[in-house]
Amino acid sequence: MRNTIIAILIIIALSFSLSIYFSPQMPELMASHWNAAGEVDGYMPKNWGLFFMPILSVIMLALLVIVPRIDPLKKNIETFNKYFYGFLIAIFIFLFYLHVLTLMWNLGYRFELIRYLTPGFALLFFYCGILIEHAKKNFSIGIRTPWTLSSDKVWDKTHKIGGKLFKLAGILSLLGIFFPQQAILFILIPILAITLYLYIYSYLEHKKLKA
Repeated sequence: MRNTIIAILIIIALSFSLSIYFSPQMPELMASHWNAAGEVDGYMPKNWGLFFMPILSVIMLALLVIVPRIDPLKKNIETFNKYFYGFLIAIFIFLFYLHVLTLMWNLGYRFELIRYLTPGFALLFFYCGILIEHAKKNFSIGIRTPWTLSSDKVWDKTHKIGGKLFKLAGILSLLGIFFPQQAILFILIPILAITLYLYIYSYLEHKKLKA
């Protein structure tokens, strides 16, 4: 855990450092949000635009470290710690990558943002699948429906298939690289469909146990 926290703190420190270094070159209003077509539709004052992502990363780190430790089933989390720590690293690398892209855009570089984000989402989804496959029942991490939380068997079956589906979502997301105009669809549709499917699947599996 200690090495993971150190690595994440280094990533966050790099985010702050880049923001400070490029501050003099940034416009007073920074582009901060893009729509599905990749067009800027939101702006932030300079200081917020520079430091929003690094500050958000600090808050997320605190939550992601504290919440599993106070989970009533934290002993179960300890059984798949190495996968959870790997996932933490992946999340903060992704946030750093997003921050770098935002800074580049505001420095005047122009590119298809969604297309550039696609590999990041793909890797995040794929590693999420690895984490889900190894997750044991808890209240903080995994596919938490009323039915997975009420049955170890339903939890295990749902997470076994859920891990495979999240890996598939990661692979499908990569198609957005080749179809940039539809990239957001390759990211969102598989995840929304998988989420709905797993919710229904866990319910049906629970009903089988009660039958």
